[in-house]
Amino acid sequence: MKNKFILLIIIIFLSFCFIIFYKGLDNSTIYSPNISNKKIIPTFEAKDFNSMAYLNSEKIFEEDIYYIVNIWASWCVPCRTEHPLLMRLSKNQSVKLIGLNYRDNLNNAKNFIDEFGNPYSQIIIDNDGTLSFEFGAYGVPETLIIDKNKRIIKKFIGPINKKIVEEIKLIIK
Repeated sequence: MKNKFILLIIIIFLSFCFIIFYKGLDNSTIYSPNISNKKIIPTFEAKDFNSMAYLNSEKIFEEDIYYIVNIWASWCVPCRTEHPLLMRLSKNQSVKLIGLNYRDNLNNAKNFIDEFGNPYSQIIIDNDGTLSFEFGAYGVPETLIIDKNKRIIKKFIGPINKKIVEEIKLIIK
């Protein structure tokens, strides 16, 4: 009788565990920040990649145009694959590309730019990742489109591709 009772408790416990784990499969573990409310870009001060001088966000985003902020790092393999597309986008006169170098070694980042070219009109350094976080990013690469009112209107998580470039071109027209 005692063995049957222990077996019943084990079966109930395992059934309970199975139900909990099965229900957990329905929950998505992919985090995607909500930017449906057009978020105003953060006010910040950061180091310039080339001069190492501190710049504030009002100086970087002073013109009344569209901006593309690309969060990248030299150690990021997908950043290498999207780089040629960024080089092509940089030729568009109606938009400025701002690079946000994320948690990177400065020498490695400079070698990356020397090797692949510089599509950015400005590169800012984000040594500890807090600035990227303020923009709503949680990894690299990420690309944000900022409208003339200094609001983030579109966010692309992961490397951009030809389809995304076409979408960007339609937005910035």
